[in-house]
Amino acid sequence: MLDYTKSFIETQFPVAKLSKESYRERKAGRSQTLTGLGKWWGRKPLILVRAALFGALLPVSDDARRDKEIFLKILTMDKAGFWRRHEKQAAKLQERDLFNQLEYSAMLDVSCRPEEIDGPDESAWHEINAHLETDAHSLQELAQQLGKKRFGHIPRVGDCFSGGGSNVFEPARMGCDVYGSDLNPLAGILTWADLHLLGCSEDEQKKLNEFQEKVFDEVCAEIDSLGVEENPEYKPHSYAKYYLYCHEIVCPECGYLVPTLPSLVVSKKQKLVVELEDTGEKHFAMHLVTVNDTKGVDKNATIQRDSLVCPHCRNITSIRSIRGGDEGSFLRKWERKDFVPRPDDIYQERLYAIKYVQVTKPNRTKEGLRKKPGPVTDNTFGESYYVEPAAADLAREERVYEYVKEHFEEWQEKGYIPSGEIVAGDKTDEPIRTRGWKYWHQLFNPRQLLMLGLFVKKSLELAENKNEIVVSILTLNKLNDFNSKLSIWFTIGDKSENTFYNQALNTLHNYAVRTSFTIWSIYNLLFRIHAVNFYNKIDIKHAAEVDDACDIWITDPPYADAVNYHELTEFFLAWDKALIKKAFPDWYTDTKRALAIKGKGKSFNQSMVAAYKNLAAHMPDNGLQIVMFTHQDTKVWAELAMILWSAGLQVTAAWCIATETESGGLKQGNYVKGTVLMVLRKRTTDEEAFEDELYEDIRDEVKAQIDSMHDLDDMSSPDFNDGDYLLAAYVAALKVLTSYANIEGLDVEYELEKARESKMDSPVTKIINTARKEAYDYLVPEGIQPMLWSKLTVEERFYIKGLGMEMNGVHKSSAFQELARGFGVADYQDMLGSTKANKVRLKLPKEYRMTYMNEHGFGSSLLRQILAALYQSMEKDNVQEGCSYLRSHYHEGNKYWELRNDIVALLDFMAKMQGNKNVEHWQDTVEYIRMLREAIRNDGI
Repeated sequence: MLDYTKSFIETQFPVAKLSKESYRERKAGRSQTLTGLGKWWGRKPLILVRAALFGALLPVSDDARRDKEIFLKILTMDKAGFWRRHEKQAAKLQERDLFNQLEYSAMLDVSCRPEEIDGPDESAWHEINAHLETDAHSLQELAQQLGKKRFGHIPRVGDCFSGGGSNVFEPARMGCDVYGSDLNPLAGILTWADLHLLGCSEDEQKKLNEFQEKVFDEVCAEIDSLGVEENPEYKPHSYAKYYLYCHEIVCPECGYLVPTLPSLVVSKKQKLVVELEDTGEKHFAMHLVTVNDTKGVDKNATIQRDSLVCPHCRNITSIRSIRGGDEGSFLRKWERKDFVPRPDDIYQERLYAIKYVQVTKPNRTKEGLRKKPGPVTDNTFGESYYVEPAAADLAREERVYEYVKEHFEEWQEKGYIPSGEIVAGDKTDEPIRTRGWKYWHQLFNPRQLLMLGLFVKKSLELAENKNEIVVSILTLNKLNDFNSKLSIWFTIGDKSENTFYNQALNTLHNYAVRTSFTIWSIYNLLFRIHAVNFYNKIDIKHAAEVDDACDIWITDPPYADAVNYHELTEFFLAWDKALIKKAFPDWYTDTKRALAIKGKGKSFNQSMVAAYKNLAAHMPDNGLQIVMFTHQDTKVWAELAMILWSAGLQVTAAWCIATETESGGLKQGNYVKGTVLMVLRKRTTDEEAFEDELYEDIRDEVKAQIDSMHDLDDMSSPDFNDGDYLLAAYVAALKVLTSYANIEGLDVEYELEKARESKMDSPVTKIINTARKEAYDYLVPEGIQPMLWSKLTVEERFYIKGLGMEMNGVHKSSAFQELARGFGVADYQDMLGSTKANKVRLKLPKEYRMTYMNEHGFGSSLLRQILAALYQSMEKDNVQEGCSYLRSHYHEGNKYWELRNDIVALLDFMAKMQGNKNVEHWQDTVEYIRMLREAIRNDGI
């Protein structure tokens, strides 16, 4: 019997497997489906969105384990599905029986991602249809049939914070009707492109590629006509690949004009460095010299620890003081007409090296050489070499400057180059206060303005339809990202990196400029075609103003300023305005920064309540919402709970999936973060409750939730760890809390007006903390008797549970931090032997030695004395030393004999580490644990 009043995701979710799938997708980098279309921070993995969608659509039956099996089949995360993914990968392992014996992670390593195949095979569809009473043979058919059973029509899925478009694209690819909106027009462009470019036909894609090539060829022809990249003076058929620039600053002590170089290395591969020569005219010549080894050369760099080190007088002056403190009060603020420094500016700019390449086949067109398929390497063209700028090179620099100067006003008026002012903010303030750049075009030097301006000009002239204009926007944004004055020169790979290697506009002391010979690999927009449901609508508007209804809302709100989207995207939108107006004449072209949901406190909370109240009003009574967020602090949980509660929503489930890689841009602390999926429905009751009445309900709900997860888990491949059980406690509290329309004595509106930094915990925070304590009291480690568990101190519980996490392969800082918070252990870091990222572990007995033996906390506990006994046993290589230590320590009142069974039980738990690869660091200790256990067990017999 199928129950469509509940969804699979509200009862269970395979979080461990989905975490591994999500993490692998994120590690795929630019090969991910959507990342190639453009920069967006924190896109959620498509497998996670797919799982959330089918988790919401699937009904539940009276056989929960079979429900899980079917869910995994749909996602091709079962054995048969993995074999399909493995075959697609064409891996070496060919025997299916051998493949099926692999652990999940091992299968993942030799298989493609779920999105790279077309779903389950026919035999799987037979099982899926039999269980779900459907007749589907594709994921799209299944989603549509399940939607009709649940909602009476093809399901409509929406996201009002669409961002990079994951939550809109994946449901569309799964056959759903979709709606996407965002306040930010760049998010609108990316989401529109996800659907219309990735969903186009092969013929349309071919035409788009031809359009890109035509624009590129015309830009290159224009640059060639100016003669500003070719170098006939050095070697025949030589063309520039990179120009390297640095700033120059006058030394306040001796008056020399000093090039600002954090590194003197130009190329580690060629062992090429810059050597400064004092000309005697308060100026330095910059020579390129080859050295035997580049190690140590940077001890003479002119920028060290953000200070200017003058090579002439050796005076050291902080850059901060040179520019006039944090606010840059000594800097002239550039005017709109400026695109190069004025002679009296603190920061001057200087070309100090050029990388040229010699074309070996001059009979081929330059355009063909530029567009040679594959990565651009030195071998693509022939010999490459670096030169110091000569008079002819500087003459070409002047030619670029004069051309840009001549066309500057016209190009700004027509929108070929930006004309907008940088609005100061948390991130956009950096260029203003550190360089005096007040307008967006000032983040680009004349060569970059020339090339990028020509791309906009030719795109506007040649584009004939909306698809071509959107392709132009996306490619232009990629060029901007990789070709600004914020592009780092990477000396190991001899190439420049992108502007947004992190979430900031970092001004640099030296930078690289790409040319037409190094831009094609960035410019060429390659994308893989996917079939999507074309019943879609994309808006740009505030979430509180959305007036389209959806059955399922999947949202990833800009919660607590994790990313300053509204500021960072202005870097791109400054260039996109003319193209956006041509493609979407009804759209605005700024970020509406003042309206963006950002920050924290009263205004943020009110905006969030308005947004989610509006979504609740635009979904059916049996609709669902899935809210994604990445915070684990109980105060943040409490605040979000009150926001959603105030919006008329009730929490029904929540699951945590590891989604962020180490370089994913959202790392916090020294651990890989997870994304919480909170499932909500409309609250349909008007019941009220008293706060003190909630606790018994919460206690029962915590136990029921944990028991349910235990019953469903597969011990051979567990899906849940202590973090998941703790999250279940949070959910249990919120389930109970949000099921009531009002809680007597709790003023939600007042609590939402309070600052999150307030030292006073809100009533909701206290409720969640109570639920967490209930969970930790209930979660007795396997092998420890409840009576013994009840006698242990909080520090001992932390240590025992920590060992259990290590045995399960959990070594994240967040897990230990949350564990300590749950038990109320404030100084838990003293108990850690390593705090390295994703290698966190507890101290070993030999690391404790005989220290920390105070009369309070862990130092006075039974477990600490056991660790001391183990240290004594290992130090003397005799477990009788350990026995003697414990007998001596607990000799008064025969206490040793009273504690003997507890000591044996704790040692027995620790002995489980034997042979466990997750705790290799314990293996030389385990033998002493086992021997000490037996010695104490047999003591006195």
